[in-house]
Amino acid sequence: MDLFDKISKTMGGPLGQHQKWSHGYFSYPKLEGEIGPHMQFNGKEHLVWSLNNYLGLANHPEVREADAKAAADYGMAYPMGARMMSGNSIHHEELENDLAAFVGKEDAYLLNYGYQGMVSIIDSLVDRNDVIVYDAESHACIIDGLRMHMGKRFVYQHNDMDSCEKQLERATKWAEQTGGGILLITEGVFGMSGAQGKLKEVVELKKKFNFRILVDDAHGFGTMGKTGAGTHEEQDCVEGIDVYFGTFAKSMAGIGAFVAGDKEVIGYLRYNMRSQIFAKALPMPMVLGLKKRFELLKSKPELREKLWEISNALQAGLRERGFNLGVTNTMVTPVFLEGDLYEATALTRDFREHYGIFCSIVIYPVIPKGLILLRLIPTAAHSLEDVQRTLNAYSEMAEKLKAGYYKENKMEVA
Repeated sequence: MDLFDKISKTMGGPLGQHQKWSHGYFSYPKLEGEIGPHMQFNGKEHLVWSLNNYLGLANHPEVREADAKAAADYGMAYPMGARMMSGNSIHHEELENDLAAFVGKEDAYLLNYGYQGMVSIIDSLVDRNDVIVYDAESHACIIDGLRMHMGKRFVYQHNDMDSCEKQLERATKWAEQTGGGILLITEGVFGMSGAQGKLKEVVELKKKFNFRILVDDAHGFGTMGKTGAGTHEEQDCVEGIDVYFGTFAKSMAGIGAFVAGDKEVIGYLRYNMRSQIFAKALPMPMVLGLKKRFELLKSKPELREKLWEISNALQAGLRERGFNLGVTNTMVTPVFLEGDLYEATALTRDFREHYGIFCSIVIYPVIPKGLILLRLIPTAAHSLEDVQRTLNAYSEMAEKLKAGYYKENKMEVA
């Protein structure tokens, strides 16, 4: 039985900077106009490359005005209930309709949180007879959703279509025995490596196998594609994606997420996602603020153009200086270095204390031992001057690392 046939019948990690040695905290200055990617850390201003603010909307004057007005008009309590009870509003529905049209789907459903939302989507779509096939480098929220699945699941090697096909063959045999369906889960943009998921190739496999596709496009929504509709738009396979998931936390610098697909599927999720039907609806100030963010996302392509200008300048400059950026083909900018945990922590402290630059570090077990990953997230709020300052700092850091400076000046970590 096809996975979604049952719906119609039913219708009815990374280790970052949170070490014990780091007791500092960020504060956000209260400024009237737009502010860039700078924050106060232990009383000093730092340039930050670890922000959920791809399009620079976090402090856009129109966004701040919309947020403030909505809070003044409604307060933070309204609506006072779950969506299916007393927590619905015309604004929630309007945002859902606009999102669905933008990403090329019939309907959409707002979710309170992205991580929680993905876990609950997986839990709702499949039962013990169904089979899940998923990419080996799927985000933690997908992995946690998989842990709740009581049926069979098969993992394929990251972005490896030969491996994916083999796992679909295994899944097909299993589904034939159980009478279940097959759900394939992948990502539009993998947040650590910056690689796009091979959505178009996965869609092509539908010609050989009977399965449905769920795409987590947290990093792709608002950043990828001609209009910013997502990675499925970038790869020209919008119709082939059955369930599309996007968050508001990245490109729209907000809270919450949405899931989009056929009306029948979204209608099913509205009444079966436990994390939503038993939780209070998104507060009105957030919904109205999201509407303004979404309006700017669509009407100001220059924001996305600025994001890519910064991304391209940063990545080109790093590559020219000999840095290894892996396989990224998106704005996510990973820098791979050789070193241990002690060097990694000393290195990032050096960046923070002596260069005024804050960026996230990732080490084993997220990546192999002996490697350090510095992940930079460019935004439209950064400037080319920020890029040049960072490139200069990276060049100096690389020389210090090579000379053993961070081994000699290592930090003890818990």
